[in-house]
Amino acid sequence: MQFMLMCCIDEKKWNGLPAEKRDTIMQEYHGLMQSLKASGHLMSGAKLDDCSTAVTVRQASVTDGPFAETKEQLGGYHVIECENQDEAVAIAQRIPTLPSGGTIEVRRLLYAE
Repeated sequence: MQFMLMCCIDEKKWNGLPAEKRDTIMQEYHGLMQSLKASGHLMSGAKLDDCSTAVTVRQASVTDGPFAETKEQLGGYHVIECENQDEAVAIAQRIPTLPSGGTIEVRRLLYAE
């Protein structure tokens, strides 16, 4: 089964962390991604640009910004291969942004093209 881990964090809070702390977290993140790639769990993933660069498309209109009613923004994602949801959750719990206020939404992919 494949799962998507959607990694969210409050960008203001993230940017408020000292640069050294952010660098340490991202180094840990890189290590985790290398480990997941080596184990065959990581299928794909990416860090997203800041939400200030986003546009939102609704029906026939395009507006600047994400305008989501949330404090947290989607910062990146990972598609992983797991035996079940419990294994996916265990991997999500290893993501280094969690102690800094991040959240990870774990959702099974029903099909991929």
